[in-house]
Amino acid sequence: MTQHNDAYKRKKYFIKRGFQFGFILKFCILLLIGVVISTGLLFFFSQGTLTSSFQHSRLVIMNTGMAILPAAIYTNLITLGLITLATIIVTLIVSHKIAGPMFRFEKELKEISEGNLAKHVTLREEDQMTEMAESLNQMVSSLHGKVSGIRFDIENLVQSANEQDVPKKVIEQLNKLRENMENSFKI
Repeated sequence: MTQHNDAYKRKKYFIKRGFQFGFILKFCILLLIGVVISTGLLFFFSQGTLTSSFQHSRLVIMNTGMAILPAAIYTNLITLGLITLATIIVTLIVSHKIAGPMFRFEKELKEISEGNLAKHVTLREEDQMTEMAESLNQMVSSLHGKVSGIRFDIENLVQSANEQDVPKKVIEQLNKLRENMENSFKI
């Protein structure tokens, strides 16, 4: 289910810190590897060429790789810094849309596992895994219906047993079963 109100608006972007930090770190390392490979390839492919330039009013001839290496390193460091900042922001937002639902699933599933079959997982509309939440809600609703049916059948058995000449031990067992159902599920 989706909600639009502010009650479901998350105020923290680091919900599952370990997951989100690892997610961001992997993308930043990938960027760093890309910059190193790019600089290395540029240096490697320019090894067999010479470049002439003027330095302090003198003509200097040197290997192209060595001539452009400082500029390539500065350019790549600036690019790496800007792209890393953008990557951190984008991956934080994306991981937030994944970590938030994961946190919500953990919280709601704990309540469901404790027997609360009236519980439904509620996600924000823009979150990931909304289809999974709907499937989970359908499953819990189905379980709720089946447990309610079993509870109704037990009530009928207890009522029928009380009306007929059924041994006391059977009635006690049925009452114990009904009590276990009451204690196990919150419907």
